[in-house]
Amino acid sequence: MNGLLILIPIALGLGLSGLSAFLWAMGDGQFEDPDGAAIRILIDDEGPGDVGA
Repeated sequence: MNGLLILIPIALGLGLSGLSAFLWAMGDGQFEDPDGAAIRILIDDEGPGDVGA
């Protein structure tokens, strides 16, 4: 029973810190373009003379 008095506030604190980190990331724009990296890897920025450089 005494263990619950310690573990419940720790669990609530970790949950609230995770939620606040997620909300901070949402506000900071971390999830604005989820498909951008998947498409960006397919774009060829090199010209025909840039191969091997």
